[in-house]
Amino acid sequence: MSTTGATADPLAALGALPGVAESVESVRKAVDRVYGHRIMRRRSNEITSEAALRGARGSAALSGADWALEEVRRRTDFSGDTEARTVGAALRLTAEAGQLLSIWRQSPLRVLARLHLVAAADNADQVGRPRHEGEPVDEPLVELPLPGAAEAHGRLDGLAALVTAGGSAPALVTAAVVHGELLALRPFTSHNGLVARAAERIVLVGSGLDPKSVCPAEVGYAELGRAPYLAALDGYASGTPEGMAAWIAHCGKAVTLGARESTAVCEALQRGAA
Repeated sequence: MSTTGATADPLAALGALPGVAESVESVRKAVDRVYGHRIMRRRSNEITSEAALRGARGSAALSGADWALEEVRRRTDFSGDTEARTVGAALRLTAEAGQLLSIWRQSPLRVLARLHLVAAADNADQVGRPRHEGEPVDEPLVELPLPGAAEAHGRLDGLAALVTAGGSAPALVTAAVVHGELLALRPFTSHNGLVARAAERIVLVGSGLDPKSVCPAEVGYAELGRAPYLAALDGYASGTPEGMAAWIAHCGKAVTLGARESTAVCEALQRGAA
């Protein structure tokens, strides 16, 4: 991760980049809109459950398993081919993320290890820990140069230190950096995209921006498309102020679209059509 200069709070410095404040405000308005809906006051658990399902579907789509929502909803066995296992991993991560909120701020590395263990769903030696030097990474849709294991470990420790230190940065900025850094580093041998998006979800919920987890950014990323997602990630990896601001703005658009999705669900429930 790169910032515009040395500061005691580098995430807050990112929040001062041109255009970021506007993204933060746009996200806040979209979140307030869904939380202010009358259905949220009576049926928020239903909205949360539906957002979880739609978010998992979106995250799986970004990892190459672009299934229709109804197919995800009706399936009970995800042990078949690679796409089915990817969808199953996304669903498991969505369910697990809510159980890890209290641990995240104290031990983000522990949470990331747990997320990888849940996603991989096996007991292989490389599961649930950062990769070692020379271990291959199965993340074919992300074509950024892969940092060596030593660099990945060091930057992962730095990311964990930023999370535990807290600070004044908006939740969107912190969530975007966690997401972008994990995808750029690909610290695990597999499932890095799914883990990165689950970690972003934990930040958004744990920060209080989206406490009921009804604004699934994964829906927005899928709607915006994989190519723009990867292009924005390239901007993050460049470390330039413009690239970082563009990545944060992309993440903000995704959260806004996720909030709009749940607003639409609220409207459908209000009409009695869902």
